[in-house]
Amino acid sequence: MLLSALLLIVAVIVWLVVAPPWRGEASTPSDAEPQVSDVAATELPSVTDAAEETTGATPPAESPEPAASSTPTAEACEAGDIVVDAVTDADTYGAGQNPGLSIKLTNNGPACSLNVGTTTQVFAITSGADTWWRSTDCQSEPSDMIVLLAAGQSVSSSAPVTWDRTRSAVGSCADTNRPAAPAGGASYHLSVSIGGIDSTQSKQFLLY
Repeated sequence: MLLSALLLIVAVIVWLVVAPPWRGEASTPSDAEPQVSDVAATELPSVTDAAEETTGATPPAESPEPAASSTPTAEACEAGDIVVDAVTDADTYGAGQNPGLSIKLTNNGPACSLNVGTTTQVFAITSGADTWWRSTDCQSEPSDMIVLLAAGQSVSSSAPVTWDRTRSAVGSCADTNRPAAPAGGASYHLSVSIGGIDSTQSKQFLLY
């Protein structure tokens, strides 16, 4: 019995030395169990991801198109709200180059309607007090075109009108020997009108 007791005491001492009970508490971070925060970070989506998934799953419904009967009609444009500019496609023209003439208009008021057809367009080229050419002198088949101008909208001629550098006059359209405009650096001015509204100022250009 005494011998058995001594052997038991020796076994307990050996176990305490080989396997101390605090090993688990003193483990390094690399041996530790994952923390709750680490698990949460890998399992929960970010706020951005969640928002994208929600947006993709339930897209907002598109607004229906307004019925034709509910589309508002605009009043006629007020002359004081419309700015008209005369435009040329160059500032100087060499020999054989014909000026291209355009109109630009800007609506500085509320949405409105305006007749911008050729019946309301006038291009006039002057040199000093002399009017050399006017688009209405030889105009054929003029037409109306009512457009809706949004507030702040600017529009320009879709295609320029070409001046052949000759003098025009009513009844002279078929004349192939009309006087040619002087060149050599001569100065000319383009003025325009559309919808009964004149350009704020003329556009100068030179012929060579």
